[in-house]
Amino acid sequence: MFTSVLMIEKALTSADVEFVTTLHGDEEVGFHVLLQPRGEQADRLLRAIDDIALGELDEAVREGSTPEGEEALSTGERALEVSLTALRTAGAEAEGRLLEDHPLDALRAVVDEVGADEVIVLTDPHYVEEFFHRDWASRARHKVGVPVLKLFSHSDA
Repeated sequence: MFTSVLMIEKALTSADVEFVTTLHGDEEVGFHVLLQPRGEQADRLLRAIDDIALGELDEAVREGSTPEGEEALSTGERALEVSLTALRTAGAEAEGRLLEDHPLDALRAVVDEVGADEVIVLTDPHYVEEFFHRDWASRARHKVGVPVLKLFSHSDA
């Protein structure tokens, strides 16, 4: 079985699930999902700049209402459960956990623990972080000893 560690920041859409579960053709894939809610991994200013760069002015205005702290964890738990259920329904083995702090340290530990073959980072575009190579995928490439694939998530389920 091919083992992928999947880093996400929100619930997977049906298009995301189809994409990640078909990446390796007919090969059986198991996923270890790590979810860190968006409100926990970047500050509001950077998120607002990303929204503006994407032309999503309404989203930039609403950044103040993005769940953070305990509320983000509750939202994250629901998003993780939805994602795991969707992966299992698509025929993949899936387990996961919610991350609160130090996502890249947790990623490295999980990669080592499960003997992962790859890491898939599936997030919305974060142009500021990507420009400075401070996004998860860029930083993970220097921390884990397996290939890191960066994919952009689909907005609609």
